[in-house]
Amino acid sequence: MLSSMQDFPLTIGSILRYGADTFGDSEIVTLTEGGQRRRRTYAEVGERAARLGNALRSLGVSGDDRVATFMWNNAEHLEAYLAIPSMGAVLHTLNIRLFPEQVTYIANHAADKVIIANCSLSGLLAKVLPDMETVETVIIVGEEPAEELVDAAKQSGKQLLRYEEVLADASTSIDWPDDLDERAAAAMCYTSGTTGNPKGVAYSHRSCWLHSLAVCTVNGMGIGADDRVLPIVPMFHANAWGLPYAAFMSGADLVMPDRFLQAEPLVGLIESEKVTLTAAVPTIFNDVLQFLRANSGHDVSSIRNVLCGGSAVPRALIKAYDEEFGIQIVQGWGMTETSPLAAAAWPPAGVSGDRAWDYQAKAGRILFGVEARLVDDDGNHQQHDGKSVGELQVRGPWVTASYYKDDDPEKFDDGWLRTGDVGVIDPQGYLTLTDRSKDVIKSGGEWISSVELEGELMAHPAVLEAAVVAVPDEKWQERPLACVVPHEGKTCDPNELREFLADRVAKWWIPERWTQIDAVPKTSVGKFDKKVLRKAYADGELDITEL
Repeated sequence: MLSSMQDFPLTIGSILRYGADTFGDSEIVTLTEGGQRRRRTYAEVGERAARLGNALRSLGVSGDDRVATFMWNNAEHLEAYLAIPSMGAVLHTLNIRLFPEQVTYIANHAADKVIIANCSLSGLLAKVLPDMETVETVIIVGEEPAEELVDAAKQSGKQLLRYEEVLADASTSIDWPDDLDERAAAAMCYTSGTTGNPKGVAYSHRSCWLHSLAVCTVNGMGIGADDRVLPIVPMFHANAWGLPYAAFMSGADLVMPDRFLQAEPLVGLIESEKVTLTAAVPTIFNDVLQFLRANSGHDVSSIRNVLCGGSAVPRALIKAYDEEFGIQIVQGWGMTETSPLAAAAWPPAGVSGDRAWDYQAKAGRILFGVEARLVDDDGNHQQHDGKSVGELQVRGPWVTASYYKDDDPEKFDDGWLRTGDVGVIDPQGYLTLTDRSKDVIKSGGEWISSVELEGELMAHPAVLEAAVVAVPDEKWQERPLACVVPHEGKTCDPNELREFLADRVAKWWIPERWTQIDAVPKTSVGKFDKKVLRKAYADGELDITEL
């Protein structure tokens, strides 16, 4: 028996229409040069999205043509987020922090037809534009593009247009297609490509819709119409963790930092715009913490909570924000392949203080809509008892089943995505990650968690950041190397750090090899890039202290 319900497609267009109509007075605030703010209502953004859709059609964009963005977090990027999928084309967010050859590879692999770019990124785009084989048109947002971009466009025969001029010539009346297949591609994002070429993930309208709904739930980020959301996580990385669509879906105001991602302007935005929710990688919130400590008097009390992810969030960071500012940091887990949010570490009801921090430092509780399992090296499924270790595998309506034009069967197991993360799941569904499978330290046949070691080291008052990697050892096959970054004006004494760890981790976990570095190398999305440290050690480039 079939139901009597309407077969109403879950599309980005429905999010656009609802947000622009129902929450037309909600606003998008974009930080601009000199600390100025540019404000637009959701109704205005909806109208401008219609203009953009018509403009792209006049440029020959149709069907599932790919339209790329090369942009910061701002109102114009949101307009592209809404217009491109709603017209039936595919939004492709290019990661501006990748190496030029990776950006070129991605644009050609995706067959991008048009690129919308911020003028502040003209220089970067000029370096790669001539090698973008399928790109026909570049639309520049902001002031005059750099001369080098003008030259690159001329030499490569590509049309160069101004965003505001393109919109001014377009109509505000548009017939968004209402027959789009909700399973059709709405957006594309490529993995950061730490090994090999980046791989493309094509999100469907349905997956974006359902993922955004999950982000809005209390077990996700709990976004409502009274919130003011600051997406620090880039819109070019996994759809900014779903925040733009979730905000438009719920009517929350959006506060956009554009390219001003340093601690001082971010604190200024939080303080003046009364931000209630924000999200970014731990490095950003570590920088903000140091700024707040060094510059007393800032009022950030409007923040209700912070979603932090991308790499393990140190318990010490969670504790510091709670104790010093009354701000709750909630760790989230996900990846490009999971849209990305798949778990959020809200503590169980009635839990507070030290126990709450313990839960918040976990990777998170698996969200409804995502199923998870653990599989050991022999393919055996492990119990969710909080003790049995295995590789995390997930499936669900916003988890990818394949890569775009890139067959990689090793990443999939009978309908499940192999995440490459190793950890445990407890009976309540909380996930604790001990390592990436490629970063596991196996010493004398036993596993050492580099993630846990890093978290404990960063609890020391002299340590700003810490990364732990496996290095060869004649006796134990592998042992941990601790790479520590001191706070400004401090030094990290290995003997003191070993003593500090003595009561916090198993004795045989404590590293014998130590090095002090200026900064932990990071990927384009802010994750620790441990392969750089392993290579530096193998090449003898690190100053090692052995104890």
